[in-house]
Amino acid sequence: MISTSGITLQYGKKVLFEKVSINFTPGNCYGLIGANGAGKSTFLKILSGEIEAQQGSVIMTPGARLSFLNQNQHAFDDIQVQKTVIMGNRKLYDIIVEKDAIYAKADFSDKDGMRAAELESNFAEMNGWDAESDASELLSGLGIKEELHFKLMKELSGSEKVRVLLAQAIFGNPDVLLLDEPTNNLDVETILWLENFLSEFKNTVIVVSHDRHFIDAVCTHIADIDYNQINVFTGNYTFWYESSQLILKQKQDANKKTEDKKKELESFVARFSANASKSRQATSRKKLLDKLVFEEIKPSSRRYPYINFKTKAETRNQIFEVKNLHKKIDGIELYKDLSFTIESGDKIAFISKEAFAVSTFFDIISGEQKQDSGDFRWGGTSSQSYFPKNNQHYFNVDLNLVDWLAQYSEEKDESWIRSFLGKMLFSGEDSLKKCKVLSGGEKVRCLIAKMMLDSANTLILDQPTNHLDLESITALNNSLIDFKGNILFASHDHQFTQTIANRIIEISPNGIIDKRITYDEYITDEKIKSLRDELYAVNA
Repeated sequence: MISTSGITLQYGKKVLFEKVSINFTPGNCYGLIGANGAGKSTFLKILSGEIEAQQGSVIMTPGARLSFLNQNQHAFDDIQVQKTVIMGNRKLYDIIVEKDAIYAKADFSDKDGMRAAELESNFAEMNGWDAESDASELLSGLGIKEELHFKLMKELSGSEKVRVLLAQAIFGNPDVLLLDEPTNNLDVETILWLENFLSEFKNTVIVVSHDRHFIDAVCTHIADIDYNQINVFTGNYTFWYESSQLILKQKQDANKKTEDKKKELESFVARFSANASKSRQATSRKKLLDKLVFEEIKPSSRRYPYINFKTKAETRNQIFEVKNLHKKIDGIELYKDLSFTIESGDKIAFISKEAFAVSTFFDIISGEQKQDSGDFRWGGTSSQSYFPKNNQHYFNVDLNLVDWLAQYSEEKDESWIRSFLGKMLFSGEDSLKKCKVLSGGEKVRCLIAKMMLDSANTLILDQPTNHLDLESITALNNSLIDFKGNILFASHDHQFTQTIANRIIEISPNGIIDKRITYDEYITDEKIKSLRDELYAVNA
């Protein structure tokens, strides 16, 4: 078990934690959530010992081993990949290093022999003989090919390094596992492998992630950072979110009788208990929900941006056509002879294993890049608004937010623009922030505000959930579900893609796969899996 007692931390006038005391027990996976800047990553660093709190302490069961996901991709550049993984169990790795050093001695003494025997005993107790095979199994599960296991870390790509560091964190069955954004740079198959691994993990896991599908799949509890405290709630993120919204609604409904509120809560918990039976953590989660005390559910103080895309005109029939589009970057073919049409009502998720393929395609159809050959044509009733993944150029101006948004608004009245910014959580002095000092999440909210003012009937969105907190992701997700126009988008957020897309187009250098199905159907269909393997095998 790991717990905290009276943890307090503040930077200047900003208080992150005030006398936080919390227990994390074995067998549970805790999703640590909170608004941007609430201190999620900081709290993990306090637990790992990387940051020391100003007051309070972290307590662990004596002899327990804590492991965490290292965020420094270059920390192990000169170390072999397999050894980097084994270093996740530092005690075992140190035994291996010392043992090898003794056996390498030319003048092997009796004292060396005694020490070697002691090390061999410890090595065997820690299942050292299985260390290399266990490390390789983890690496393979995380998509690192066997030929890379004995290369140096610096020979791997950034995405591959992230996977190795994840293998390092989970190696050797740690008693406490801390994971900060573990799904970053992972493909669908690898995320599914990690979900299965954590669902079967018997010890304590504390995870920070903006991937709602992931934390729903693995978490038994939510640890919510709010009002400088951390409160633990039974259930996954969706349960926490919907219960919090329900309690808030009930508090606002002054005329509703207490008995009616209780029945509404009972019905809500019963529904989630039934749904829990379908998950991999079915038994434990259902028992937890059945024991839930209604008073444990509390409304959150966090605010959600108001996002509502309206269109000036509806699209008719065919809104977009691509014919024989061809594009290379630095000699690498992203696609050739790319051809398809888009009809009114399509909400299409674009995916690809090739880096930059989808982003480049979006840039081309939005007029920010040129194709090498081929053509595309927008329908006469279509109007477009584009959210590019690389959007810094929008903010390289010496303007405050009111003046920045006024550039894109037909209504120039300052009070109206301030009110509009307030809906996107830029209230008071925040609306006068300079563009150049905005955080990544603030820039995303500004661009979403711009797109709302565009009133286009076709939205093109390239990774719009990057940098957003869970509240903003949820608000954007819900708005796009309700949007009546067309959407062309790319996102690593599983739930975002699953709930919005009614069509999937996968782009490769050797052709496309185009299916009018949901994302879950697409990634689980065996025939499509075979087709995808064939599509990419040509360049393998």
